[in-house]
Amino acid sequence: MQIITCKEVSTLETVIEVFGYLASGLVALSFLMKSMNKLRFVNMIGAALFVIYSVAIKAWPVALINLFVVGVNIFHLRRSGDGSKAE
Repeated sequence: MQIITCKEVSTLETVIEVFGYLASGLVALSFLMKSMNKLRFVNMIGAALFVIYSVAIKAWPVALINLFVVGVNIFHLRRSGDGSKAE
């Protein structure tokens, strides 16, 4: 059995917290994009980080909605890449 020290727990909590702040920043930044494709891409990365963050803190509803957001962004990015008009 491995003993985890308080310092290791604190470091892990800090890394998890950084994921949350980075995700928040990217989602906020995405709304400043003029290009819809850039908005979707940056938002998708932010939502993916939110999935990682929310799984780490066991916030399942947050993970599910952000997983959905990632899927929607992938769908629209792929659709706009094939010459279809994005709406």
